[in-house]
Amino acid sequence: MLIDVTDPADPRLDDFRDLNSIDRRPDLPSGKGLVIAEGVLVAQRMLASRFSPHALLGTSRRFDELAADLEGVDVPCYCASAEVMAEVVGFHLNRGVLAAARRAPELSVEQVIDGARTVAVLEGVNDHENLGSIFRNAAGLGVDAVVFGAGCADPLYRRAVRVSMGHALLVPFAKAQHWPGDLMMLRDNGFRLLSMTPDAGALTLSDAVPELAQDRVAILVGAEGPGLRESTMRASDVRVRIPMARGTDSLNVATAAALAFYERARV
Repeated sequence: MLIDVTDPADPRLDDFRDLNSIDRRPDLPSGKGLVIAEGVLVAQRMLASRFSPHALLGTSRRFDELAADLEGVDVPCYCASAEVMAEVVGFHLNRGVLAAARRAPELSVEQVIDGARTVAVLEGVNDHENLGSIFRNAAGLGVDAVVFGAGCADPLYRRAVRVSMGHALLVPFAKAQHWPGDLMMLRDNGFRLLSMTPDAGALTLSDAVPELAQDRVAILVGAEGPGLRESTMRASDVRVRIPMARGTDSLNVATAAALAFYERARV
């Protein structure tokens, strides 16, 4: 249902207001706790996910691009000029459309690993752009689910969803309730646990991963800088590394994860 809006103060647009605000953002878990999809492609993926949008705001051009996706979808679509949108959201939105959804019930670790062959397990990944990139890499390289350990950022924050190209809404994820104790749950379900580390004494990915071709695998990735805690690595089966050159000790966490996902996908 397309609804023309010309007043940026229209209360019907409040779920899209002040997206850059530190304390008033609608996607703050402590506030409205909404999920915001930004751009046509991300909105399309939201429409295909378990996070059903309850409203959209965009320009007429972007709604034209979404016409087929919105066919039969009974939610208000507020159509506004780019200038009105900029006043509402607090900045000029190049992507021209937003979708807002309420958070779906959280999944459990048991639910997301059911039937999974490969799982990414994150500890301390607290940068939203890295987190979004990991979800995008996971989707593209055959990772079935993501499990969050201690100290991770919110995967449903607008920037994380945007950087993931909407895959944070599609790749199942769950937060471990007992960390690192829930790693034992993965092992009990037949997963081999691979901890990524720059330690020169660890096995290279290319040596370790092919040996596990028939196994379920969980790839553990730590925070940028400190990496995985020693206690977490002790709970794993194998410590693995990416061979580095020219005096560089490590890669960006999302890049390192992507290389591990690729090694797993090709065996």
